Amino acid sequence: MSKQVLAREIYAASRLSGEFTLRSGQQSDTYFDKYMFEANPRLLSAIAAELSPYIPVGTHVLAGLEMGGIAIATALSLHTNICAAFVRKQAKTYGTRKIAEGCEVRGQNVCIIEDVVTTGGQILQSVKELRDAGAIVQHVVCVIERHPDGRANLEAAGLKLHALLTMEELINSAE
Repeated sequence: MSKQVLAREIYAASRLSGEFTLRSGQQSDTYFDKYMFEANPRLLSAIAAELSPYIPVGTHVLAGLEMGGIAIATALSLHTNICAAFVRKQAKTYGTRKIAEGCEVRGQNVCIIEDVVTTGGQILQSVKELRDAGAIVQHVVCVIERHPDGRANLEAAGLKLHALLTMEELINSAE
């Protein structure tokens, strides 16, 4: 499936209208229910196929952020044969007490995998915790770049964002 067709299908499957508060606290009359495309095996497979070339060479671990990035990281792992780690918003206080479950991140080149980037706030928090755990993190790959503030915030922290689609591309795909 071409990137343009994929954008149109993601838009059709995920776009909701109404009044929504985003994670960032911003208000929006449009919401993309990312779980609608993440739960669709055909779309998720197509996303992984289109997104896999965005994974930087030398990546050892795909770190899917809880909760939306986990499905994307798993699909990418299956497509690229790169190990996946699942990053919690907060480490458990029992068991392994790890911030990242699955593949070991210490000393590894870790690429953050996220579904939608708006401000990048959760990514920045997770990157700090992963770096504290010994990970080398320089890149973020996402399906949808919702707002340019996210890219600016990530770049200010020394991270490079690779986005499959921008919000503008999604909206234009429906026209």
